[in-house]
Amino acid sequence: MTALDAPAQLDGTLGELAAQFVTWLETGVRPDAMFAEDVFADLSVPQWRLQAQGMDDVFGLREGSHPFEGRVRIEALDRTARGFALQFEERWVDGGQRWYCRELAHCAVANGRITELAIYCTGDWSEEVQQQHASQVRLIRP
Repeated sequence: MTALDAPAQLDGTLGELAAQFVTWLETGVRPDAMFAEDVFADLSVPQWRLQAQGMDDVFGLREGSHPFEGRVRIEALDRTARGFALQFEERWVDGGQRWYCRELAHCAVANGRITELAIYCTGDWSEEVQQQHASQVRLIRP
């Protein structure tokens, strides 16, 4: 599933916001009406936790550490009591190397905009780490 499929998983505003979120992850282009002015993000990566508040700082949290265009494959997209949860993997190229990570984002929504993000990321896996994983682990599902 890609950004184009996201609206089919959720109807109305939540579907539109999910599609905008995925498109932003893939392109780095900031959607105009995706985040509330005072949006809050809480990002957990292996052995580190970062937070940001306000649209520019939340956009910057991603752009400062992961500014590369790539592809997002949605594994799950579900409505929650406060918004939606998105489970996905990302793939991109940097420095001639293909990179990979998996993430889970819970997006709280109010008045048609994302007001809070809780994001959990595996961290960025280099080609070497991906090869090591593939040689040592047999995944039952992709």
